[in-house]
Amino acid sequence: MKTRLYVGNLNYRTTQERLINLFSPYGEVLSARMISDRETGKFRGFAFVEMATPEGAEAAIKALDGKEVDGRQLKVNEAQDRKGSGEHRGNPQ
Repeated sequence: MKTRLYVGNLNYRTTQERLINLFSPYGEVLSARMISDRETGKFRGFAFVEMATPEGAEAAIKALDGKEVDGRQLKVNEAQDRKGSGEHRGNPQ
Protein backbone atom coordinates (compact mmCIF):
# COMPACT_ATOMS: atom_id res chain seq x y z
CA MET A 1 0.00 0.00 0.00
CA LYS A 2 1.56 3.27 -1.12
CA THR A 3 1.87 6.33 1.10
CA ARG A 4 2.00 9.95 0.00
CA LEU A 5 4.23 12.37 1.93
CA TYR A 6 4.22 16.15 2.15
CA VAL A 7 7.70 17.67 1.99
CA GLY A 8 7.85 21.33 2.99
CA ASN A 9 10.43 24.08 3.38
CA LEU A 10 12.48 22.86 0.42
CA ASN A 11 15.18 25.08 -1.03
CA TYR A 12 13.83 26.75 -4.19
CA ARG A 13 16.79 25.32 -6.14
CA THR A 14 15.97 21.71 -5.17
CA THR A 15 15.40 19.48 -8.19
CA GLN A 16 13.10 16.51 -8.63
CA GLU A 17 16.15 14.26 -9.05
CA ARG A 18 17.60 15.55 -5.75
CA LEU A 19 14.28 14.89 -4.01
CA ILE A 20 14.07 11.32 -5.31
CA ASN A 21 17.68 10.66 -4.29
CA LEU A 22 16.94 12.03 -0.82
CA PHE A 23 14.02 9.63 -0.24
CA SER A 24 15.32 6.53 -2.08
CA PRO A 25 17.45 5.15 0.80
CA TYR A 26 14.24 4.63 2.81
CA GLY A 27 12.27 2.70 0.20
CA GLU A 28 11.00 2.74 -3.36
CA VAL A 29 9.93 6.19 -4.53
CA LEU A 30 6.95 5.90 -6.89
CA SER A 31 6.74 9.60 -7.71
CA ALA A 32 7.94 13.03 -6.66
CA ARG A 33 5.80 16.02 -7.57
CA MET A 34 7.30 19.49 -7.17
CA ILE A 35 4.56 22.11 -6.76
CA SER A 36 4.81 25.23 -8.92
CA ASP A 37 2.90 28.49 -8.89
CA ARG A 38 0.13 28.44 -11.52
CA GLU A 39 0.81 31.95 -12.74
CA THR A 40 4.61 32.17 -12.67
CA GLY A 41 5.58 28.51 -12.97
CA LYS A 42 8.14 28.98 -10.17
CA PHE A 43 8.66 26.24 -7.60
CA ARG A 44 6.75 27.02 -4.39
CA GLY A 45 9.10 25.24 -1.97
CA PHE A 46 7.09 22.10 -1.29
CA ALA A 47 6.47 18.74 -2.91
CA PHE A 48 4.68 15.44 -2.57
CA VAL A 49 6.61 12.17 -2.57
CA GLU A 50 4.82 8.86 -3.00
CA MET A 51 6.52 5.90 -1.32
CA ALA A 52 5.75 2.29 -2.27
CA THR A 53 5.18 1.11 1.32
CA PRO A 54 4.02 2.59 4.62
CA GLU A 55 7.24 1.28 6.20
CA GLY A 56 9.38 3.21 3.71
CA ALA A 57 7.29 6.31 4.27
CA GLU A 58 7.65 6.03 8.06
CA ALA A 59 11.41 5.52 7.76
CA ALA A 60 11.68 8.60 5.52
CA ILE A 61 9.64 10.72 7.95
CA LYS A 62 11.79 9.66 10.91
CA ALA A 63 15.03 10.30 9.03
CA LEU A 64 14.18 13.48 7.14
CA ASP A 65 11.68 15.49 9.20
CA GLY A 66 13.68 18.34 10.69
CA LYS A 67 16.84 17.47 8.75
CA GLU A 68 18.74 20.33 7.15
CA VAL A 69 18.96 19.87 3.38
CA ASP A 70 20.40 22.52 1.06
CA GLY A 71 20.36 25.03 3.90
CA ARG A 72 16.70 24.51 4.86
CA GLN A 73 15.16 22.44 7.67
CA LEU A 74 12.67 20.06 6.05
CA LYS A 75 9.14 19.37 7.22
CA VAL A 76 8.12 15.82 6.24
CA ASN A 77 4.86 14.16 7.19
CA GLU A 78 2.08 12.05 5.73
CA ALA A 79 -0.02 14.09 3.31
CA GLN A 80 -3.58 14.77 4.43
CA ASP A 81 -6.68 14.87 2.24
CA ARG A 82 -7.66 18.35 1.24
CA LYS A 83 -11.20 19.14 2.38
CA GLY A 84 -13.69 19.12 -0.48
CA SER A 85 -11.50 17.39 -3.07
CA GLY A 86 -9.63 14.20 -3.86
CA GLU A 87 -6.29 16.04 -3.60
CA HIS A 88 -3.81 15.48 -0.77
CA ARG A 89 -2.21 18.22 1.21
CA GLY A 90 0.56 18.47 3.74
CA ASN A 91 -0.08 19.11 7.38
CA PRO A 92 2.44 21.84 8.33
CA GLN A 93 1.99 21.74 12.09
